[in-house]
Amino acid sequence: MQTLRILIPAFLSLGMVLPALAWEAKPLSEIAVYPTRSAQAQVVSLNESQVAAEISAPILRLPPEPGQILSKGAVLAELDCRDYMLATESAQASLAAAEAQVRLAEQQHRRASQLAREKFISGELLDTRATELDAARASVAVNRAVLKTSKRQEDKCVVRAPFPAVVVERLAQVGEMAVPGTPLVRLLDRSRIQVRAEVQEGDVAGLFQARHITFVSPSGNHPLRLLRISPAQARATRLSEARLAFQSRSAAPGTSGQVRWTSPQPYLPANVVVRRDGRLGVFVADGNTIRFVALPEAQEGRPAPAGGLGKAAAIVVNGAGELR
Repeated sequence: MQTLRILIPAFLSLGMVLPALAWEAKPLSEIAVYPTRSAQAQVVSLNESQVAAEISAPILRLPPEPGQILSKGAVLAELDCRDYMLATESAQASLAAAEAQVRLAEQQHRRASQLAREKFISGELLDTRATELDAARASVAVNRAVLKTSKRQEDKCVVRAPFPAVVVERLAQVGEMAVPGTPLVRLLDRSRIQVRAEVQEGDVAGLFQARHITFVSPSGNHPLRLLRISPAQARATRLSEARLAFQSRSAAPGTSGQVRWTSPQPYLPANVVVRRDGRLGVFVADGNTIRFVALPEAQEGRPAPAGGLGKAAAIVVNGAGELR
């Protein structure tokens, strides 16, 4: 749009007639700026776990070392499993005995059924054999469950990483007695990394609409994708927590930096914002008429949100100091 340079008597919306004034107006689309906004942020892992023992046993091996990178399923600890192996062998023997008892009960039931058909035994004795068979089969089911439990306990003798991880700290030592709940290793999940940012209330809408968001840290710049912004604000700081995901390679958990984005909304340059009657705003030209438009969100010396001004609005950029 063509810049307006006018030298005329200015008739203001307040009905005042002033001497001839020179002023220059430009459309908002030409002078608008799109400032970069930022928020303090930190890279966090969704899982920071203290992996613990689930059984009581001495610790035989504890391979991980602080800072080591582990894959999912990597061995974290090996416990003395001899007692649990003996329990498994005992459960297997009990199951074998129960299965033998079932075979005997089945044979006795078949004989009793034959004799009952030939009227050599009473129906009451046949019912007894059937009950014995049911009890033997139930005993097999119980012993199978005991064997499964024993094998599961035996599997717990080897503690494995539940996710791809970075070893933060060893919390136990070889030779110590582990009991259920004893922390062995503290891990950070490498597969679920996010950026946590503290966002000012006035920046929430702009961050939602931003197309390009970047995490800036000493390790480099990383493109981000907004996941969500909490509708609740911290009571002390009045800031909202935003969660963002890395679009490609992520920074290391614990890295501090800034989340930066370019505001999608047009802002007016600070040099066109003036104060009139205690309010900050701009003068807008409409033909030969000039009116003052207050900007409630404007701050002294800083670009101001354009608010409801359209991109075609003619903003007075020179000569506004003489206007009232």
